[in-house]
Amino acid sequence: MTGQTPAEVLAEVRGRTGFITLHRPRALNALSLGMVRALYQVLRQWQQDPAVLAIAIRGQGREGPFGAFCAGGDIRFLHQAAVDGNPQLEDFFTEEYQLNHLTHHLGKPYIAFMDGVVMGGGMGISQGASLRIVTERTRMAMPETAIGLFPDVGGGFFLSRTPGHVGEYLGLTGATIGAGDAVAVGLADGYLPAERLPALWEALAGDFADGPAIADYVRAQLQPVPSPMAAHREVIDRVFALPTLTAMAQALQDAGSDWAAETLRLLRQRSPLMLHVVLEQIRRARALGLADDLRMERDLVRNCFYLREDRRRNSETIEGIRALAIDKDQRPQWKPARIEEVDAAEVQAFFASPWPAPLHPLAHLR
Repeated sequence: MTGQTPAEVLAEVRGRTGFITLHRPRALNALSLGMVRALYQVLRQWQQDPAVLAIAIRGQGREGPFGAFCAGGDIRFLHQAAVDGNPQLEDFFTEEYQLNHLTHHLGKPYIAFMDGVVMGGGMGISQGASLRIVTERTRMAMPETAIGLFPDVGGGFFLSRTPGHVGEYLGLTGATIGAGDAVAVGLADGYLPAERLPALWEALAGDFADGPAIADYVRAQLQPVPSPMAAHREVIDRVFALPTLTAMAQALQDAGSDWAAETLRLLRQRSPLMLHVVLEQIRRARALGLADDLRMERDLVRNCFYLREDRRRNSETIEGIRALAIDKDQRPQWKPARIEEVDAAEVQAFFASPWPAPLHPLAHLR
C-alpha cells in the first residue's frame, strides 16, 4: 500500500530455521519500541513451534545485508519521551528487558551474526544467543556511561561474568572492542570473515536433522582470532579490581603508559555519578541470576529518569543524550563534574526499587 511504513523487523522461515533481519539501516538498526515488540512476538512464536529448529538473526547494513547489527536503543526517542513524560518510555524498558530475558531461554539454537556495530541494545538481543559470530568489522561496546546511563539490557549479568575485572573496564569506560577481544572475554563464540556470512546464512536453510546439528554446522565454520586486549589484561585486572573509582583513576595516572592515559581520559569524559552507579551495578550483579539482574536494572533505569522530583530536569541521562545526539555539542554538564565529588548516598538511592516486589514490572521473570 502506498505510504505504508516499511517493516523494521523482517522474519521468515526457510527450511527448519527462522531468519530475522533487523531492517532499520539508516539508524544502524537501533531498536524502536515497535522493533522490540515485533522481535518478542516472533521469538515467542518460533520458541513454541516444533517445526522451527533454530533461529538466526542479523542486521541490514546500508549497502545490503550484514555490515551493521544493532547500535543500541533509539536514544532520540528515549530523550523526547523523557522530556514529554511519555509513558512509552516505561513500556520500552520493561518490554526490552523481557525480550533480553527471552533470548536466554529459547530452548533451541539462537545464532547471532554480530557483524559491524554491536552496542547497547544490540548486545542485549545477542548475548543470550547460543552462538555469537563476530567478524573483522565488529565494533562491540556497552557505551552507556557516555550518555549518563549504565550498561543495561542485562549488561550487569554478562559483563560481570567476563574474566577477571574486564567487566568493570568495559562497563565503566565504554571502550569499543573487536572480534578477537570479544571472543577472548566470552562476549562472542567465534570469528568468521565477513565475506563468508552470506553463504553461511543461506546454508542454515538446508536439511538438518535437529537443532544441535544446525549449531554444530555453524560451530565448525568458526576460526581462531588474536586478542589485542591480552597485552593489557594484567593492568586491567589490577586497576579495575580496586575498591573505588578514585583509586582506579589514581592507579591509571600512576601507570604512566599510553594505554593507561587513554583509559583515564575515557573515564574522565563519562558521567561521574553514573560511573559510581555502574561499579556498584557490576559488583552486585556477580551474585545475581539474569532475572534478578534485569529487575535491578529496571529499577536503575527508572531512577535514572525519575529518582527525585527534579530528576527529569537534572537527569544525567537526559543531559548525556542531549549532548551526544540532540544538540551534538559533545559537552555534557555532568552533576557533579568529577569522580571525586560523588555522594555515596546518591549512588545507593539508584538501587532502591520504586515498586513493591510483587508489583515490579518484571516480577514474573524467572
